[in-house]
Amino acid sequence: MRIDIVTLFPGMLTGALGESILGRARERGLVDIRVCNLRDHATGRHLVADDAPFGGGGGMILKPEPLATCLESLRSPAARVILLDPAGRRFSQAVAREYARATHLVLVCGRYEGVDERVREHLVDEELSVGDYVLTGGEPAALVVADAVTRLLPGVLGDAEAPAHDSFARGLLEHPQYTRPEVFRGWRVPPLLLGGDHARVERWRRVMSVWRTWQRRPDLLETADLAPEEQKWVDGFGQGHEPSDYI
Repeated sequence: MRIDIVTLFPGMLTGALGESILGRARERGLVDIRVCNLRDHATGRHLVADDAPFGGGGGMILKPEPLATCLESLRSPAARVILLDPAGRRFSQAVAREYARATHLVLVCGRYEGVDERVREHLVDEELSVGDYVLTGGEPAALVVADAVTRLLPGVLGDAEAPAHDSFARGLLEHPQYTRPEVFRGWRVPPLLLGGDHARVERWRRVMSVWRTWQRRPDLLETADLAPEEQKWVDGFGQGHEPSDYI
């Protein structure tokens, strides 16, 4: 997988891309993530990459010429050029899985008041939003996408099954997690997790995953991939049952 990130502020990305799972995946050659400085494709003495909007108004717009030159230099036959923009479709775990099957992603970081509309219409393949809130630019969004996609690539995580247990992997929140010490400030780890019965532990985790989702994000249950037994648990919670009734 190759991921190119187009930005006016490469310093916002380079540090994060060298750390943790992303950094290790790059070192091991499991993903090739490159940062392209948009200003390198601007012309003129001052390498201007933005300008005031036609028609007046505040803010600046990213110019089409440097974006076109940059994207044309990066585009490959397999590339999916994605503009990070509030108007795009919502990013989700399902979209991350879709992107993880690609071989080349180009993430374009918007800035200021956005990009020239001709870039949106003719030079990118799709638009993507990471949520309904305002960021100073697309760089944090690009890191979100790169991280979510990279961790799904074969060999990136030490446990190949780990992504299947993450929150949102099946449309559910992840179950509670505990580690040592067994007792902390009088708060104890659930005894069931200490007994060594792996079948009971697995059932506890499934029940608690459904319970936590029902409590905190019931909207996810409308589209979650629920087994028939899990649907019975959801119905039971709505009737006043507790997780202990199913464990």
